[in-house]
Amino acid sequence: MTETEIETFETIRYTADVVATTPDGRVLLIERGWPPHEGAWALPGGHVDPGETSRAAAARELFEETGVRVDPDHLRQIGAFDRPGRDPRGRYVTIAYLATIPTGTPIAAGDDARTARLWPLADLPPRLAFDHADILSAALTAL
Repeated sequence: MTETEIETFETIRYTADVVATTPDGRVLLIERGWPPHEGAWALPGGHVDPGETSRAAAARELFEETGVRVDPDHLRQIGAFDRPGRDPRGRYVTIAYLATIPTGTPIAAGDDARTARLWPLADLPPRLAFDHADILSAALTAL
């Protein structure tokens, strides 16, 4: 491999996101507390820590950002989302998961979430951060 070829590699960050829905047709979203997309609504998620699987990271991030605890084994993988430019901070690849949470599950914003709330699937915010509208659409197709 030449020096020029080495220079063309980009840093890729590994993340996990969760589409958490309720049986009565709502989805759990967080309001981002800082850039990028500060103040925008997004799916709970974040970086996969060293030595952690994306499934474990998804469950951890869901709990840290919303107070909702799920068994990682109960998460269903939706897919990998890796479109260049999906995150303005650089190249991010996320593995997205689907979780069903009981209606009435207590929710409490935490970590980097300014607010967390359940939104009716028929009345979502006009714009979701990153490519989360695409992830949500893929999840709803998988239901």
